[in-house]
Amino acid sequence: MARDTGLKRVTRLAPSPTGALHLGNARTFLINWALARREGWKVVLRIEDFDTPRVKAETVRGVPETLSWLGMDWDEGPVIQSAEIGAHEGAMERLRAAGVVYPCELSRTQIEAAASASAPQEGDHETRFGPELRPAGFEVGRAWAGWSRERNWRFATEPGRVEFVDAFAGARAPEPARTIGDFLVWTKRGVPAYQLAVVVDDHRQGVTDVVRGDDLVDSAARQLLLYRALGWEDEPRYWHLPLVVGEDGRRLAKRHGDTRLDAYRARGVPAEAVIGLCAHWCGVIPQRGVLSAREFLDGLRVDRIAKEPITFTAEDDAWLMSAAR
Repeated sequence: MARDTGLKRVTRLAPSPTGALHLGNARTFLINWALARREGWKVVLRIEDFDTPRVKAETVRGVPETLSWLGMDWDEGPVIQSAEIGAHEGAMERLRAAGVVYPCELSRTQIEAAASASAPQEGDHETRFGPELRPAGFEVGRAWAGWSRERNWRFATEPGRVEFVDAFAGARAPEPARTIGDFLVWTKRGVPAYQLAVVVDDHRQGVTDVVRGDDLVDSAARQLLLYRALGWEDEPRYWHLPLVVGEDGRRLAKRHGDTRLDAYRARGVPAEAVIGLCAHWCGVIPQRGVLSAREFLDGLRVDRIAKEPITFTAEDDAWLMSAAR
């Protein structure tokens, strides 16, 4: 169930330090921040750094500075996700005791080989892990005897749709058992996987509203399954926004050129131009223009945000560069 709306609402800006923020991130974070400041939500800045091999220390330091450059602020943080791993270990013990997780010794190659005869997967670069790959002797509801931090653990995803009402996108009903199957909740590196880490941190930080891209709708279903398995009734309200894509229709990435905020900043593009482009994409202003974060906040109306993906064009890039000082 969703949190009682009579309680103080809390959101989080939760960038991952695995890479620099780009224009698509800027748009999502600006909307999140503006909603929070408009509605009086508490804002927590959380650096999600459990993806240890890919974390870049300079990015951990630089992300808060980039958000500040765009005019955003927060009420708590930056909170470093890995600083309190004990809460994640406690959640794993609850899942183990509930009989909904099991250790997995299969390699990625073995999993892909087992799934090769299946239909193409609908998840984003993920291979479905079907129940036939569960270890012998595992039964849902019967606790696996003991757990080791140095093993991969998966959540046993039962068949059925996970229904929820998205505050932006409306009713949603993903079926993770069909698209993803049993997903990782703990890794052999001794740290939680993304899905469990997010749920534990949102729960303990009192997060009521999660604003992010709609490529994570299926992740919302997985996270809700974890909330329910852990017996936590404080499920957040999700706001899934259409992504910013390149002219090829694919999610904004290096293939579309250098769209990093730091790169534009280094070339003299002012923050107000980046905000103005995002404002145009969000229906705040009819044409590209120069806006402050406060002006973005004052003009944002959720019902004016496009329901379809936003296309970043060569003209957008040229306009940003024309604003360089």
